[in-house]
Amino acid sequence: MASLCSLSTLFPIQSQLDLALDEATTKQEEETLVLQYLKDLDERGDLKIPDFPTGLEWLNTNGPLSLIKELAGKVVLLDFFTYCCINCMHILPDLHQLEKKHSVEDGLVIVGVHSAKFPNEKVLDNVRSAVLRYDICHPVVNDSEARLWNELEVSCWPTLVLVGPRGNLLFSLVGEGHRDRLTLFTDSALRYYREQGLLKTHTLGIRLYRDSLPRSILSFPGKVAIDISKKRLAIADTGHHRILVVDSTGNLLHAIGGPESGRRDGDLSEASFNSPQGVAIKGDAVYVADTENHLIRKIDLLEGRVSTLAGVGAQGTDKEGGAMGPQQPISSPWDVTLGTAGGGEDNVLWIAMAGTHQIWALFLTDGKLPKGSESKAGTCLRWAGSGNEENRNNSYPHKAGFAQPSGLALAPEEPWSCLYVADSESSTIRTIALKDGGVKVLVGGERDPLNLFAFGDVDGKGVDAKLQHPLGVAWAPEQSLLYVADSYNHKIKVVNPKTKQCCTLAGKGEAGDSLGPEFDKTCFNEPGGICVSGDGALLYVADTNNHQIKMLDLVSKTVSLFPISIDCTDTAPAKPPARAKAPILPKSAARKAMPPVAVSVGQTLNLFLTLSLPNGSKLTDEAPSYWALSAEGNEWLLDSEVVTGEVLDLSKPVRISTKLPSVWNDSNSNPSLTLSVWVYYCKEAGKACMMKAASFTQPLQISGSPAGEEVTVTLAHTF
Repeated sequence: MASLCSLSTLFPIQSQLDLALDEATTKQEEETLVLQYLKDLDERGDLKIPDFPTGLEWLNTNGPLSLIKELAGKVVLLDFFTYCCINCMHILPDLHQLEKKHSVEDGLVIVGVHSAKFPNEKVLDNVRSAVLRYDICHPVVNDSEARLWNELEVSCWPTLVLVGPRGNLLFSLVGEGHRDRLTLFTDSALRYYREQGLLKTHTLGIRLYRDSLPRSILSFPGKVAIDISKKRLAIADTGHHRILVVDSTGNLLHAIGGPESGRRDGDLSEASFNSPQGVAIKGDAVYVADTENHLIRKIDLLEGRVSTLAGVGAQGTDKEGGAMGPQQPISSPWDVTLGTAGGGEDNVLWIAMAGTHQIWALFLTDGKLPKGSESKAGTCLRWAGSGNEENRNNSYPHKAGFAQPSGLALAPEEPWSCLYVADSESSTIRTIALKDGGVKVLVGGERDPLNLFAFGDVDGKGVDAKLQHPLGVAWAPEQSLLYVADSYNHKIKVVNPKTKQCCTLAGKGEAGDSLGPEFDKTCFNEPGGICVSGDGALLYVADTNNHQIKMLDLVSKTVSLFPISIDCTDTAPAKPPARAKAPILPKSAARKAMPPVAVSVGQTLNLFLTLSLPNGSKLTDEAPSYWALSAEGNEWLLDSEVVTGEVLDLSKPVRISTKLPSVWNDSNSNPSLTLSVWVYYCKEAGKACMMKAASFTQPLQISGSPAGEEVTVTLAHTF
């Protein structure tokens, strides 16, 4: 007899299987044990789990899913995650591997159950951005109040729960690093229920949000760094898997990698990255935290080559290090900064190793360790952090505990002589003394090292100040101030290290995209990176979810977009991919309702679109502008759900023709077409590039009587 249950019901049953699997010596023996376990579960009676609560928000689907309706007859893998969590990010490759091996038609459906840690993560738009950023291609439900989490008694992120075709609980796995067992459980469940004849081959209404987006010059830029001597910026264009090097006016000098992820050293035109985050630039050298490749890379602009300095290309679990870089496994490096550890100027690359909650050092030349021992050039090792996910300060750096350190800034001069760390999951800014390695808190968090929930948005002193998942820090030596990208508060804050006073500099505290232009009227959306100009007058902010770099002028107290000219010979951005679904317009798009037009069945409708740009502007060739004609709810009007084309020339109207069906579907007597247009253009003088959008809704009054003449409609818009 079936009964609703939680994971606490399953744990003692599965624990016996886990012990037996630990003793198994062959794959065949493991499969036999799991199949017998499934048979025993059936004989016990189904352990049913609660269905998804009604009223939840869904992504990547046409609508809500139910275990007793759409998902009946499927083996369902529930991934309980929160998008800030590095451990949750680590299992995404395991899920991608399963999706490649087993399709929905084969009987497997993966559903991400987003159960937020931070208040900012409860917002649907922010979850949607994370789904895009991490290329999640399965349905995701935003369980913002953790209702299913609580009903199933889930206790930590990530937790994987495998459910049978009757909504019956099968297995659970807690934490990361279970790829082999996850594959074993999933393969065995599919085989068992296929032999029982309980799997169904029906498809689901999966609609990936990424397919509806227009192209942008940047995609989720993670970090930005500056080379003061040459006045150049390095930008981690994370979503495009590439690094951009631009001059101080935004002219693109080099584009390395992209648009797809990869792992390849070699010439700049051939090299590839996988979601790079941290960047550091000095002279002709750019150092890159190639996060999802688990590598540290070097771009030599003079020689035109990319090489690997540390990492083996797979996630490591080593928490000590000490091997030469290319032989040393590392885990999710998130930021890098150049500095010294004694023995020379900028002879060490500091690494925020988010995956093991530590700070590491990669020696570029021979250097000294804290107790006087020597380290050879090329050595990569743990510098601070036990590897436990904690908010623990200690005078002994190896006994301190970090929680997903994600941003670094060096203050080498006296009296500071420290490395600042944005410790995201503890919502603190920490310091590591360069002389003795001692770790202290500067602002945020609280004194309990095990409490990782002491977050908020409070200006104040020391631990009385509150941050929410900060990702970036930048040191301004001219002012002796530290600037912080307080990511989940959507703010830029400033800290005086001498007084430990932290206060808001810019941002309204809510996600948005506006320039203000004043600091307090500017909106950010999860800014992830920040750097300071050489004279200390400008802040460059990687406004991650807005796909922009913003500039804060600290003298005039104004904010502007950093213009990026995408003309470059190294690599050219790819043209927009073909779109099978109607794109979604940005909120800022102009929307025009046209008067109805009389048409007849079988008639050709010509739409002549006239667009005007601001004076001194021109279309951007490398990011082609395009239009999309759709008829949502009345798809019978078009040959396909959406028809698209490019806007190549604005000197004459763009002609868009469609022939109406010869048979009238009169279920809707007032159908309409929607013509949407996305225009990328640059201001010729300032080389500022931007994207604008507009849409026209054209109602149709259809007559059932055929007519031979064409009908023409003129549409016009000035940006």
